[in-house]
Amino acid sequence: MHDQQEQNEQQQNEQQENGRPQTPGGRQEQHDGQEQRDGQAQRDRQAPSDRPQQAQKPQRSVHGPLAGFTVGVTAARRADELGALLHRRGATVLHAPALRIVPLADDAELLAATKELIDHAPDVAVATTAIGFRGWVEAADGWGYGEELLARLRGVELLARGPKVKGAIRAAGLTEEWSPASESMAEVLDRLLAEGVSGRRIALQLHGEPLPGFVESLRAAGADVVLVPVYRWMPPEDLAPVDRLLDAVVARSLDAVTFTSAPAAASLLSRAETRGQLEPLLHALEHDVLAACVGPVTALPLQARGIPTVQPERFRLGPLVQVLGAELPSRARTFPVAGRRLEIRGHAVLVDDELRPVPPAGMAMLRALSRRPGWVVSRADLLGTLPGAGRDEHAVETAMARLRTALGVPKLIQTVVKRGYRLALDPAADTKYGDV
Repeated sequence: MHDQQEQNEQQQNEQQENGRPQTPGGRQEQHDGQEQRDGQAQRDRQAPSDRPQQAQKPQRSVHGPLAGFTVGVTAARRADELGALLHRRGATVLHAPALRIVPLADDAELLAATKELIDHAPDVAVATTAIGFRGWVEAADGWGYGEELLARLRGVELLARGPKVKGAIRAAGLTEEWSPASESMAEVLDRLLAEGVSGRRIALQLHGEPLPGFVESLRAAGADVVLVPVYRWMPPEDLAPVDRLLDAVVARSLDAVTFTSAPAAASLLSRAETRGQLEPLLHALEHDVLAACVGPVTALPLQARGIPTVQPERFRLGPLVQVLGAELPSRARTFPVAGRRLEIRGHAVLVDDELRPVPPAGMAMLRALSRRPGWVVSRADLLGTLPGAGRDEHAVETAMARLRTALGVPKLIQTVVKRGYRLALDPAADTKYGDV
């Protein structure tokens, strides 16, 4: 029965490719040529307005560089902005904040640090993030200490880690003394140590987590460091989105995961360990799912686990998305198939640059066929790629029919009678991929 189905399937594909029906024996009628000549003569006699219009080629779809890819977003703040940037470039976005920010007004440690600095002014104040500095000033104002805090900061050496922090400082009516071009805390530390910090009081606004290397170096050099914990990262109240993201990474349903803070990266690894998914997660991020970080500090928890990362030269969301827009398409596999250019992306393919969404089962089979391009893959092996298909090989036929429909060009996948299916590689490509 399978043999007859395969033969019928092959004949149907050939008919669709040739554009006209065949006789039951599979050969075209001998008088086809005469019919074509007679038909052409009849068309020539028609008035121009009566002639059938020539079929127009389908226009290529307009898509962004990330079309067909799914990207996970772990950010707690500015997630909407990052998601919008990804969407505009065609990506499908899965948002799962790995952390949440404790409201500033509920942080007793910040209040205590603020009072201490008002009572005993620092010599230097280091602002690390714009949201943190603004939050500190707003919280102090809410507690009735806003003017006193600003008065204290006007008389100290104020260092800003980057341009956004400078903007927040100036918006508060203050002026920064210096800001590193690299936006790196390492450069801030080098400047302070070069100036000499022995006996000096330094206020350090934290950005969600302690900075042990930074703080220890200053204290070892004789500085009195006052930590200002403006906001604190904590696990999200709803862990379901994070768990779904972890499952998607392990299943390779995501093409990339973005990280905008080191605590978020560490939190995701911690949650995976709690769920017994750490090893599968590490394997996926090492080999198949791209880890994209906004900067080197953010990447540290991942790199400590041996996970390769990509980062933009400028530590901003826009450049981060640009890196993804260049990196993910470069990882897509492209094949010359049946006279077409087939590019396999995360949840879609490009056929001659036309975006064609493909169902998950179809993508699973297409990836199996592309692992050894041009080689025949048996029904049994294809069945093994389908989730929940059991042992019924009819599931392969159903999924294959849907895949061919999604591709829009049935001849891209060839039925090999009694054996299975293969990508219909162009003859020159057969040699190239023969030893894959």
